[in-house]
Amino acid sequence: MTSPESATTDNATPAQPAPDAPASPAAATPPAKPSLEDQLAAAKAESAAHYERYMRAMADHDNFRKRIAREKDELRQYAASRVLEDLLPVLDTLGLSLAAANQPATELKTLTGGVVMVLSQLKAALANHGLTEINPAGQPFDAHQHEAIAQQPSAEVPEGSVMTVVRTGYSLNGRLLRPASVIVSSGPAKA
Repeated sequence: MTSPESATTDNATPAQPAPDAPASPAAATPPAKPSLEDQLAAAKAESAAHYERYMRAMADHDNFRKRIAREKDELRQYAASRVLEDLLPVLDTLGLSLAAANQPATELKTLTGGVVMVLSQLKAALANHGLTEINPAGQPFDAHQHEAIAQQPSAEVPEGSVMTVVRTGYSLNGRLLRPASVIVSSGPAKA
């Protein structure tokens, strides 16, 4: 173990030149600074490298933007394909109903039953994709879900509640597509 005094004395001794090396004044001077032309050439080379990286980044960004636009367009074009696939059986059933309606001696009751079946099949197909009916008959009026087209007095329906649904509303996965058009009760008639 070395003492602190010996460590400082060892570190404090100046380095002596090797006996073989000649002592020259040129060895003690720092290397010469590059000339202005060399500095300019280095700066131009660095600038060209940065410009090339910039141009590559811009080309990559442009290619990325085009690819995203193309993918978005493809997604838009084919987004409805699942819904349409589920609607094809409804179209088939509707075609069969029309063919049956054109047969001689078709009863109205049979035709009505076919139309009811097509309607329920269509509603089921749309419900599988998140479409929900808004049919608020007898419920309190909600301006976020309903559109009041008129008010009428009613002794049976409380004031501010929906008396009649004129047009059913629809929401898709919780987002309103079309509000229900309703007639709202204004309460009992005032004499």
